[in-house]
Amino acid sequence: MSSADIYREIILDYYRNPRNFGKIQNPDIAQKDSNPLCGDELEMHINIKDNKVADVKFTGKGCAISQASASMLTELIMGKDFEYVKKLTKEDIFDNLGLHDLGPARIKCALLSLKVLKYGLYSYLSEKLKDSMSADKIKEEASGLY
Repeated sequence: MSSADIYREIILDYYRNPRNFGKIQNPDIAQKDSNPLCGDELEMHINIKDNKVADVKFTGKGCAISQASASMLTELIMGKDFEYVKKLTKEDIFDNLGLHDLGPARIKCALLSLKVLKYGLYSYLSEKLKDSMSADKIKEEASGLY
C-alpha cells in the first residue's frame, strides 16, 4: 500500500467516523463559514478553560476533505493552549492529512476548518479577552489562508 493510499484511507476514516461531531450547549466560541465553490458548510463550537481548549465540536456537511479536515483539527486542538492553536498553519493541516498535492479548489475544502477556527479565536480574543493585538494577527492569518 502506497503512502497516498494510506492517507486516502485516513481521510475516508475521518469522513465516515467523524471525531467530535456535534454541538456544545453555550459554547465560548461559535463560528461558522462555508465554501461556496464546493458547497461545504462548517460550524465549530469551542469551550475554553484556563486559556485551553476544554472541548471542541463541529457540525457541517460537505466533501470528504472538508469534513475529514474538521474532524482531524478537533483532535489536534483538544486540550491545547491558545499559543499552540494560534500557531497552527495550513501546512499542519496538509501534513496531518497528507494533502500536499491538492488543486486550488480542493485547498479551500481542506482549509475551511482552520479558517473557521482562526476566525472564532479572533472573535474570542478581541471580544472576551480584549487582546486586539493577538486577535488582529489571527484575523490576518485567517484571511490569507486561501
